[in-house]
Amino acid sequence: MEAIAPAPTPEGVGFVRTQRMHWTTPLSLTSGATLGPLTIAYETYGELAPDRSNAILILHALSGDAHAAGYHSPTDRKPGWWDGMIGPGRAFDTNRYFVICSNVIGGCRGSTGPSSPHPVDGKPYGSRFPIITIEDMVHAQQRLIDALGIDTLLAVAGGSMGGFQALAWAVEYPQRVRGAILLATSARSSPQTVAWNYIGRRAIMADPRWRGGDYYDGEPPRDGLAVARMLGHITYLCEPKLEQRFGRRSDSGPLDLGPHFAIEHYLEHQAARFNERFDANSYLTITRAMDSWDLAARYGSLTAAFDLARARFLALAYSSDWLYPPSETYHMAAAAQAAGRSFTTHLIMTDAGHDAFLTDIAAQSVIIREFLDRLGSE
Repeated sequence: MEAIAPAPTPEGVGFVRTQRMHWTTPLSLTSGATLGPLTIAYETYGELAPDRSNAILILHALSGDAHAAGYHSPTDRKPGWWDGMIGPGRAFDTNRYFVICSNVIGGCRGSTGPSSPHPVDGKPYGSRFPIITIEDMVHAQQRLIDALGIDTLLAVAGGSMGGFQALAWAVEYPQRVRGAILLATSARSSPQTVAWNYIGRRAIMADPRWRGGDYYDGEPPRDGLAVARMLGHITYLCEPKLEQRFGRRSDSGPLDLGPHFAIEHYLEHQAARFNERFDANSYLTITRAMDSWDLAARYGSLTAAFDLARARFLALAYSSDWLYPPSETYHMAAAAQAAGRSFTTHLIMTDAGHDAFLTDIAAQSVIIREFLDRLGSE
């Protein structure tokens, strides 16, 4: 019998597993409702220092999850969504830091969300799932950090919606966050962002298979979620990148009403893959939470919000990001500095659009590594 060679050990953090933590005590939500029992899915990378001073919480964007780095098995096609940033010698160096990433509540990748069983009848929440906010996501994460025995986080870090959460952590728990790393993000969802999100939600709710959110005993609203994903995905890119990658390339056959141009086939591919791993109700829930994000409205002004924080801030903006443009970063910087907070900004020149925080690893790694070095030496 021929021996089977073992699968090669991947670089970075290697093979990891998603863990889950459960609470029976309900979580009080901003709306006045409660959510419980509560489950949080999370992964950790590296080792927690004996004095528990080296913990970093990574916060994911809309379509992300707890699997930020490494592989779950040798058959995985790709590693976690931020693998290039997390691991030995990388920006979030797991030889030095204990890195945590959890799936947000409202999600569909292990944490309590619309597809989770309702405590009354065990059927999926569906339309019964409550409205949540970014702050609710952070309050749930706080339970996880408590359970891990961590009093103070060396840093919180995230891009896009992850940046919303990082800001909320710094303001809601000022004594527990030493540094906040904000990438391609904003202190509020602009009217343009709200509009894009609403169109995506409208596409899902217009799909007859959505059934008011109670579709788990039948076919999910795949067409609606596909349209939502296509629309959202375009906002993550930019015109120069689309021109470079796709241009006007098309099929050689006759033109009809189906996908013909390369960009159309790309969008169909992205939509199909998204439907394989994401729940439509989670898309509705999370984008509504994003729309409600407005730090100034919550605290009276953006300066007043930053006045509550004690963390040092690092904010990275990306030149071609039109979803959360550099002007949003500079607006945050002005408010933070008016409140007397340390707020360092960097503009990264790129043609990758909003997705640059996921792809421009080399440029941002140097900046983040230096920021964490300074935090660790203070």
